[in-house]
Amino acid sequence: MNWNRILDRVTTYLFVLPAVCLFSVFSLIPFFKVFQLSVFEWDGISPHMNFVGLDNFVTAIFHDASWWLSMRNAGVITLLALTLQNLLALMLALIVDREIEGKNFYRIVFYLPPVLSGIVVGLVWNWIFDGSHGLLNYALQNLGWGQWARAWLADPKTALYGVAVIHMWKGFGWGFVILLAGLQAIPREFNEAARVDGAGEWTIFTKITVPLMLPVFFLVSILTILGTMQIFDIIVATTNGGPGYHTEVPITRILAAMIGSSRFGYACSLGILFGLILLAVSMVQMRLSKWSSRYT
Repeated sequence: MNWNRILDRVTTYLFVLPAVCLFSVFSLIPFFKVFQLSVFEWDGISPHMNFVGLDNFVTAIFHDASWWLSMRNAGVITLLALTLQNLLALMLALIVDREIEGKNFYRIVFYLPPVLSGIVVGLVWNWIFDGSHGLLNYALQNLGWGQWARAWLADPKTALYGVAVIHMWKGFGWGFVILLAGLQAIPREFNEAARVDGAGEWTIFTKITVPLMLPVFFLVSILTILGTMQIFDIIVATTNGGPGYHTEVPITRILAAMIGSSRFGYACSLGILFGLILLAVSMVQMRLSKWSSRYT
């Protein structure tokens, strides 16, 4: 028996043990605890929990209109992020990918919004959209368009889209970085050969860039959906789900069920349902990504 090898292996496990313990206490055990609590009715304080089986899930799926409204709100923001946010990120990536002066500076500037605190970003934009002293209304008044001024985040007609603008401003930077990395991975010889054959920029983009970038597009879309559906900090810093339920999203709805209504078991069932929805969307997109890779 090689005692040195056994000692090395035990030493390795001892080094990993603190991380495993922390992961188990703060991630693994709470993960399984959520599943356990989801079949109980519990207020979070009482020592007694009432077993209700799958009633919490039935209530969430068939009887909780506010839950599905929050899913719809998150879906609207996600759709806008998938289109407008990623389109902006792609346009900026295409520009910076060219040999332009100061492109390293632009890389840093465009990546700054994602690294900023969501709470800070929300508070700044809350001031911009303020109905009384907001920068946007001030600019509209000076341009002679005062009739368009309003309390953007307090108006049910504009609040959700205002939150979407804030989220897209904060989130386009990481899409820009990923798309730029994908563009730079395309061999320059492909574009140069196409130009020699007389291909224009649009032809190069549609026939070379887009097909080779399909896996990157799918990656960015998956991350966009997962990140946007879980939006939380910007909502809390701006509208807190209001006015009414017009900007309520799944995470704030779960928090409201847990803390506002003291329905911890029901909140856990909403969390599981939300996780399953995100998992299903991710699996569909991954399947589509594998399908598209066969043709690139």
